[in-house]
Amino acid sequence: MAIGVVGERSITTVSNVSRNYTVPQMLMVSLYFGIGFITALNDILVPHFKDLFHLTNVTALLVQFCFFGAYFVMSVPSGWIVGKIGYKSGIVVALSVMGLGLLLFLPASVIIFYPLFLFALFVVGSGLALLQVAINPYIGALGTPETASSRLNLAGGFNSIATTIAPRVGAAFIFIAAGASAAQLAHSVRMPYAILAICAFAMAIITAFVQLPDVIEKGGVRSQAGGSAWSFSHLRLGALAIFFYVGAEVAIGSIMITYLSQPSMGSLSHEAAARYVSLYWGGAMVGRFIGFVVLRKVRAQRALAFVSLVAALLIGVAIATHGHVAMWAVVSCGLFNSVMWPCIFPLSVHRLGCFTSQGSGILITMVVGGAVIPEIQGFLSDTVGYQRSFAIVLLCYIYIFFFAIRGHRNLNVESNTSAVSSGLTQ
Repeated sequence: MAIGVVGERSITTVSNVSRNYTVPQMLMVSLYFGIGFITALNDILVPHFKDLFHLTNVTALLVQFCFFGAYFVMSVPSGWIVGKIGYKSGIVVALSVMGLGLLLFLPASVIIFYPLFLFALFVVGSGLALLQVAINPYIGALGTPETASSRLNLAGGFNSIATTIAPRVGAAFIFIAAGASAAQLAHSVRMPYAILAICAFAMAIITAFVQLPDVIEKGGVRSQAGGSAWSFSHLRLGALAIFFYVGAEVAIGSIMITYLSQPSMGSLSHEAAARYVSLYWGGAMVGRFIGFVVLRKVRAQRALAFVSLVAALLIGVAIATHGHVAMWAVVSCGLFNSVMWPCIFPLSVHRLGCFTSQGSGILITMVVGGAVIPEIQGFLSDTVGYQRSFAIVLLCYIYIFFFAIRGHRNLNVESNTSAVSSGLTQ
């Protein structure tokens, strides 16, 4: 998922403590890899906890609700924390919080208590929210502005690689033989999350000793008339587009394993179904690199209209069919999800001027769609069945298509321009 790769911040300058940015760049790319890996592992936890605690889809998908809900709760406080302690210290604190959250999986697996697992995921999500606020400026800052886009693409590429391999790795560790006891099912999560906790703490220590440049934000000059990013209609509509995009992408990945385990879909084992989750995220990885080339020649709104329309058609096929046709229709959505974030985000902050930073923060909080939409699909799958539950995903893509053809237009600027023009002609 494209979380974290939000683009270059033009309000950032750097105090060059070192001209060699190789080690800091490797560190930042590694962090983006870690973000993708931990996020994609949730797709394995959802069906695993469903079996372990005998949950409905709604309660199993609380995994995503707690994880992505942390972004909504902690995004604004994270900005305040980074402003107080600085970007580098923010990264160290974020990694430490993540490590503590990951360690909470150990006692949760001993007492086999679902609410403690959910609390652990909320803590991990809170650490990730702080981490992304802290590392976002560095990718653009570690080098010349002319090469910032290539660094962003590299970071996004490693993020996508992580989301592709995480379901395979997680399935190998977490999914065990059918008929295993509750204690055995709970125990299977210990090793991967203990290893991730060790990695998080190790990265925190490394970051503390790596020499990073000082990121200094220039305060934008706001209009004396005041105002807010919320006053821009295309920003408000773009925030909803981000909400629905993240929600649709996470919902598909979250429900895919249990969906493919249904008799109408071939009754795949969880481990076999996890391979298709990997292909789903792998499609997003391939699409990201294709988009890097295509988006240099095709306007963002046209590309977004195309991919959202195709994704909507694919989900329509999945709703109307069963078996391999429906399966590959759902898996293929990953390819078309890939460029939605890099299209929606710039269209949403276009011409915000001094409100760009505020607008970016608003868009980041809309990642909470990853908490809400999967829960809605989980409720629908429990009540009307898996096929029909994809109707909520279809509505998400339809809205994104609307944003691409109409909602992205800066009506505030257009109305002001028209007013000026009419005034000149009078």
